Amino acid sequence: MPAPALDLVKAHAYGNDFLIARSADLPAGGDLANLTRRACDRHQGIGADGLLVVDETAAGARMRLRNADGSPSELSGNGLRAVAAWIADLRDLGAGATLTIDTDAGRKAVTLLDRAGRRFTFRTAMGAPEDLEEVVLDTPAGAVRAVTLRVGNPQCVVLGPATTERLQTVAPVLAVHPHFPHGTNVALVEVVDPAHLRILIWERGVGPTASSGTGTCAAAAAAAVFGGAPRAVSVTAPGGTQEVEWTTDGLWLTGWAELVGRVAWWR
Repeated sequence: MPAPALDLVKAHAYGNDFLIARSADLPAGGDLANLTRRACDRHQGIGADGLLVVDETAAGARMRLRNADGSPSELSGNGLRAVAAWIADLRDLGAGATLTIDTDAGRKAVTLLDRAGRRFTFRTAMGAPEDLEEVVLDTPAGAVRAVTLRVGNPQCVVLGPATTERLQTVAPVLAVHPHFPHGTNVALVEVVDPAHLRILIWERGVGPTASSGTGTCAAAAAAAVFGGAPRAVSVTAPGGTQEVEWTTDGLWLTGWAELVGRVAWWR
């Protein structure tokens, strides 16, 4: 007998896409890493940058994230909004509602600003950046000056031209550099004008992605300290533009997430 179908929800934020599964629907004692790799495979599975395993709570939800390669990740800013959009849709919430999403990087408050169909715009309290410093990393292609920090997860920001060729050359090496014992996300960040950044992203366990919420926050923080940018900026990735404010309360990320549909995966 084949295994029963697993119900999944597909969502994305600016092209950074996820599959959402209820924790209770997953097989007890199953190999979550293998299930994630199979589900996220873009040719033989449903296709996504990651799998979000969710337990609904009275205040919102508890989420765990697996990258497309099956490895665990502490946090995704875009994935956080995808879960919030799913909960907001289930509860038919309106503008002004706030949800609390528990993650492996702590509790995050997400406030719904607007809803258009199944696209939900949120302002998220992402917390303060940590361990922010400038370093020089030796690579086979030469030394790279980078800004390292944590935005719930490890980030490596390289200020300068954000070109696809540079991303493919520099980012794969930095993502697994010995300086980062658990790997890192990498963002190339170009200051287009004082309040506008352009970024390209290489996510740990995934590769190039159309967008990244935590990468957007990391880019804004790094550019504010080392690139001359103000603490309120627009950050444009290939998938679109998000807004970041860095206040005394930490980083605030504003952007949308959209629910795409439901699928019964014959795994």
